[in-house]
Amino acid sequence: MAVPFRIGVMQLTMEPLDEMIASAQAMEEAGMDTIWLAEAYPWWRKHQMEARSSTGVAALMGRATRRLTIGWGIIAASTRHPVQAAMDARVVQEAAGPGRFILGFGTSKIFLNNTKTQTKKTLGPMRDAVTIARGVLSGERFDYDGDTWSADVPAMSAEAHAPREVPPVYVAATAPKMQALAAEIGDGCLTPSITTPPFVRYTRENLGGADIDLGCTIVASIHESDRDAGRDGAREIAGMYLANKVQNIQGSADTLLDLAGIEQDEIRPVAEAMEQGGRLAAKAKVSDALLDKCRPIAGTPSDCIEAIEEYRDAGCTHIMLELWGANRLEQIRLFGEKVLPQFRG
Repeated sequence: MAVPFRIGVMQLTMEPLDEMIASAQAMEEAGMDTIWLAEAYPWWRKHQMEARSSTGVAALMGRATRRLTIGWGIIAASTRHPVQAAMDARVVQEAAGPGRFILGFGTSKIFLNNTKTQTKKTLGPMRDAVTIARGVLSGERFDYDGDTWSADVPAMSAEAHAPREVPPVYVAATAPKMQALAAEIGDGCLTPSITTPPFVRYTRENLGGADIDLGCTIVASIHESDRDAGRDGAREIAGMYLANKVQNIQGSADTLLDLAGIEQDEIRPVAEAMEQGGRLAAKAKVSDALLDKCRPIAGTPSDCIEAIEEYRDAGCTHIMLELWGANRLEQIRLFGEKVLPQFRG
């Protein structure tokens, strides 16, 4: 069965809870398919933002919406025990109802820095996390000994009042080996911010023909008629993430940046501005040329439609808009009214 083409939003969990809930409700009203919760990390405190748990926010969003699919995009595979992750997943399933939750695991290098648990082991913890979470959520007797995580969980009683659904499990992956693992064990693969069409094609090659959902995080913003205004929010989120790549992720993002044609010398001033003056200072250092290299879904509705078509043609099956800038609720409405209808069968 062909993977359906979906469009959703990647929500960073570093904003006030009421604002995030309002955004989710606006996305549902606009007809978005999904909201993905990118678990923020304490690094953002330097930039006037506070990290919130994706698992807690997801459950509250499940209660506040009726149709929208909610994804963890992502939680770290090596900071919560997978048994605990499965317990958190049950809460989201119960809050949202059947078929409305996707469990996403990733490495989350910055979070590992904040917890002083940085490790070069990524494939083992990911395999263990996916295996254990699925095993626990199945409700069957589960016993597993892994390299990083292990579990011994009894079967769920037939009389237990709890969801029994095993949600789709997605693996966030940038490097080839992790992308290959996503193809082997995942229901989907998620790519990081500053994904471009060349990186989508690169990922598809590493997935080796696996018929799984490929979700791509793409900087985005929109204005009804003014292209420059429509690119403004994308410029800001691109600045934040380019600075993040330099300051925190470094070598892991090399291929991502290389395929975008972005040189370290181009983004070092952005990172320095972010450190000294915050995200608006970083935004001011993102030139039109640099923003173009990030290949945003941004501008007027026709600009956004054209960009989404390019990503779809490259092999992306799940657009995850990293929507930023002023009047985001209005931006969500515009995407729903002017862009989404072009991609509905």
